[in-house]
Amino acid sequence: MFAPLYVEIAKLNRSLALALAGLAPGLIAVFVFFNALRMRQALPWEMWMMQGAGVWAFFMLPMSVTALTALIAHMEHGPKSWDHLRALPVPRWRIYAAKAFCVLGLVAIMSAAVPTLIWAVLEAATVIKPAAGPTGMIDWAEVAALLGRMYLAALLLIAIQLWVALRFSSFVPALATGIGGTFFAVVATSAKKGVFLPWQMPVNMLATEAWRWQTALALGCGGGLLVLMLMLISLSRRETT
Repeated sequence: MFAPLYVEIAKLNRSLALALAGLAPGLIAVFVFFNALRMRQALPWEMWMMQGAGVWAFFMLPMSVTALTALIAHMEHGPKSWDHLRALPVPRWRIYAAKAFCVLGLVAIMSAAVPTLIWAVLEAATVIKPAAGPTGMIDWAEVAALLGRMYLAALLLIAIQLWVALRFSSFVPALATGIGGTFFAVVATSAKKGVFLPWQMPVNMLATEAWRWQTALALGCGGGLLVLMLMLISLSRRETT
């Protein structure tokens, strides 16, 4: 398992995936920075962290996963190297599992970067405009728990996007799936049935009703692990991608 994983990690150094991993949380940080500078009165750290987490879960996370899975899949689709990979003396499922591990790892890194960058830019904004400095203390345990739940709830979304990206050699199906899913998640934000939409499950971690975030977390995490296993089985049996 370690050989395919090492190869996939090495491939990331030559791809745009790493740039995307920094760009996505960086854009949220830029938004928070300029938003802080325009504030006339200070807000608590909790509100800033919740705002950043909301932007991440609501829009940036699903769109980042869409782009990330497409980029990682295109590393093989572009040069048409699937036949070479399948000819290697390695079980096929390990090749796909290594790609899934890289995607999950990058999304985890981006999730951790969101609150870290928000803290950094708010500290910088405080130097420029002391009156905008956040009040109170940061409960890092609570922030980590919230971003962790968002990550687990996003597993189903990640699994679906990765399966589509690996299954089809064209960018179109993966992009259409991600854009379409994000669109319906945005327009159905307040709908009760939206809790069952994979692209809306991460943002449901901010819901005040316990049943909403608990349902979304269970479906997102459990369904994601199931779909990942089905993806490995299905793709391993295919002769062409």
